Amino acid sequence: MLSEVFDIALFGAMFRMATPIILAALGGAICAQAGVFNMALEGFMLVGAFCAVVGTFYFDSIAAGLALALIGSGLLALVFSFAVLKMRSHTIVLGTALNLLATGATQYLIGRMYDSGYYRGMQLAGLPNIDLPLISQIPVLSEILSGHSIIVYLSWVLPLFASLLLYRQVLGLRIRAVGENPEAATTLGISVPKVRFVAIMLSGVLCGLAGAQLSMSNVRLFVEDMTAGRGFIALVAVLFARERPLGVLGASLLFGLTDALSLRLQAARVAPQFIMMIPYLATLVALFATRGRVAALVGEGTRETEEAEKKSG
Repeated sequence: MLSEVFDIALFGAMFRMATPIILAALGGAICAQAGVFNMALEGFMLVGAFCAVVGTFYFDSIAAGLALALIGSGLLALVFSFAVLKMRSHTIVLGTALNLLATGATQYLIGRMYDSGYYRGMQLAGLPNIDLPLISQIPVLSEILSGHSIIVYLSWVLPLFASLLLYRQVLGLRIRAVGENPEAATTLGISVPKVRFVAIMLSGVLCGLAGAQLSMSNVRLFVEDMTAGRGFIALVAVLFARERPLGVLGASLLFGLTDALSLRLQAARVAPQFIMMIPYLATLVALFATRGRVAALVGEGTRETEEAEKKSG
C-alpha cells in the first residue's frame, strides 16, 4: 500500500496541486505587506476558474480563457479595493461577503448556461503540458519537474520575482513602507491608497492565474465551489511564511503535498472521510502556529478602519 502512495509521481502531483495555492498566497502576501488582509482570495480564484472555462468554451481559445480569467478576478479585486480604500469596509466582513457572492454568482451562471451545476465539455481545450528540455530526458526528474502547464512553471519563478520586487524595487519598498507605517509613508509623499490599490490588483491577477490552473489544467471542467477552500489555505500559507514570497512557496508546496497525498490515498482505498480531512488538518495546524500573526494583521486593519471612521465622523 505504501508503494502505491509514496512514489515519484506523488511529487509531480504536489507541484500541480500546489500551484493555485502558491499564486493565491503570493497575492495575499503582497496585500499583507501593504497592510491589507485580503480575505477574498477564495472568491478571486473561483471567479478566475469560472471565467477561464467560459472564455475557452465560447471563444475556442485558451488565450481568451486566460485573459477572461484575469479580467474576471481583476474586476472582483477592483470591487474589493473600492470597498476597502474608499468605503473603509472591514476586510474580514468584506472578504467573506465577496467569497459568498462569487460562490452564488458562479453557481447561478453555470446553472443558467449549462443547465447543471458543472460544465465538462469533451471539446474543451485545456492548458497544454510542456516538456522541459534536457530535464525530460532524465528518468526521475522528468516525472517530477517536466510535463506541467506554463502556469505551474510560472509559479516556480514568480515568488523570486515577487521577492525582488518587495525588497529590491521602489514599488516594493513603498508597499512595505505603507504596510509597516502608513502615517510615516504619507509624510514621505507616498499615496497609501494608490499603493494598496496596486497590491490588491496584483493579487487579483495572481488569483486569476490560480483559478485558470485549477479549471484548465488540474482538471478541465468547472463545478460549483471547485476551489474547495484553497483560498483560505493560501491565507494560512501567507501567515505561516510571515508574508515572505519565498516562504510562501515552501508553505504552499507543503500544503500541495498534503493535497496530492489525499488523492493518492483515495486510489489506495483509504476511508474517504479521512482523506478529505488531510489538507485541512494541515491547514489548522499551521493556523494555530501563526495565531499571533493573524491577530496582528486583523488588528491593524480594524484599527485603521476605526481611525478612518473617527476622522470622517
